[in-house]
Amino acid sequence: MREYDFYIVPTPIGNLGDITNRAVEVLSMVDIIACEDMRVTQKLLNHFSIGTKCISYHKFNEKERVDKIIELLKSGKKMALVSDAGTPLFCDPGAILVKALKEEGFSVTSLPGANAVVTLLSQVPREAETFTFAGFLPKSKPQIIELINKYKENDLVFYESPNRLMATLELIAETYPNRMVSVGRELTKVFEEVITDKVENIIKHFAENPIKGEIVVIIHASKDKTQIENLSNEINTLKTKGFSDKDVSVIISSLYNVNKNDVYKWLLGKM
Repeated sequence: MREYDFYIVPTPIGNLGDITNRAVEVLSMVDIIACEDMRVTQKLLNHFSIGTKCISYHKFNEKERVDKIIELLKSGKKMALVSDAGTPLFCDPGAILVKALKEEGFSVTSLPGANAVVTLLSQVPREAETFTFAGFLPKSKPQIIELINKYKENDLVFYESPNRLMATLELIAETYPNRMVSVGRELTKVFEEVITDKVENIIKHFAENPIKGEIVVIIHASKDKTQIENLSNEINTLKTKGFSDKDVSVIISSLYNVNKNDVYKWLLGKM
């Protein structure tokens, strides 16, 4: 196996059996492991009888640690970076470090491995291969609505916390009441749950069941544009009878269960 100065090593998102043989080899071989929470990483290392020394590297000391890590690498040490779970740099710290290491001329490689987004995408039926990953959603309601609208033609994937999930689902329902949504919770763990349904049904589900663990959400791509185009004859009939664009959008929405705002935009040529 070719040796590098620095390794990006994914760790399991729940089931420890998902770690790769190569990840165990690398974590055993390097001199130092940079990790988010040393207590979390130590449990993983103990499970696989790995005795490699750890140093902390997280979002609160990321900039300060870069110089120390470069100093260690210049002294001949081999190092690896892990996050608490999943793939580093994927909504986890590391981008600043990798940029600095490459500027200094160190060799850096990344191992394939666990990732919650891929784990959910690979088990949910989808219309197309394209998707947009948004990380964690912004905090303000207008910003979330803007994001949902911007990427409505793609499957929009993001992480969510248990205490925010219901509010996010309700906001999706307000914006696009007929949208299909998938929610993956506790992926790869004993109580894994994956549910795909209309957003209103998912809201009902979680109103009756506890929301715990790590969560990934997919807002499935809008089918409204295609559906509206298929209703063009009905829309044109209403127009010829003298109904205004706003009246047409309300009537079509009521009769065919499509978003009235999208019908209106389509009529104005903005969709």
